[in-house]
Amino acid sequence: MTSRILLADDSPHAQRMGERILREEGFDVVSALDGAAALAELDASEPDVVLADVFLPGLSGYDLCRMIKTSERHRHAGVILIAGLLEPVDEEEARRAGCDGVLKKPFEASAILDAIRPLVDKAHFARGLFVDSLPQPSTAESAVGSAPSAPPHPPLDPEAVRAAVTIALDRSLPALVEEITEKVLLALGY
Repeated sequence: MTSRILLADDSPHAQRMGERILREEGFDVVSALDGAAALAELDASEPDVVLADVFLPGLSGYDLCRMIKTSERHRHAGVILIAGLLEPVDEEEARRAGCDGVLKKPFEASAILDAIRPLVDKAHFARGLFVDSLPQPSTAESAVGSAPSAPPHPPLDPEAVRAAVTIALDRSLPALVEEITEKVLLALGY
């Protein structure tokens, strides 16, 4: 399954850089130049991860993140807020919005890939968990006399599920350890 990334940034240069890095790693990338276009792309492309500029015109990255994280349809998607090197990021606002990380531009390939990979795994896993709550085709789309529906899924192999969970945790663990460490240090006043 090819993973799709939505890159929402009003800087054409940042978009080109991000697209190049992500496409070279095999990701399908869709782009948007403002908040409204990002919202439209969100519904059209069903991304696994969204990279959104905090200062996106029309709808800020914080607002877009908040909408994604509270959406029944898109709650599986990871959100990374991005900002220019000298642009301030309101860490408290980012936390309240539910973002999964913050990256500074210009993009460094290893940083962007390290941030995205665990979120892609998490999104794929979440899609599987929430498959029953995702929008289903309307009855008008399934015309009378159409081909019979697909057979039910074969029984799951518990070992295959365990292996998939182990892989997802292995990829996610470094980012999780870093996030928890930062929160503990903040709580301790460091």
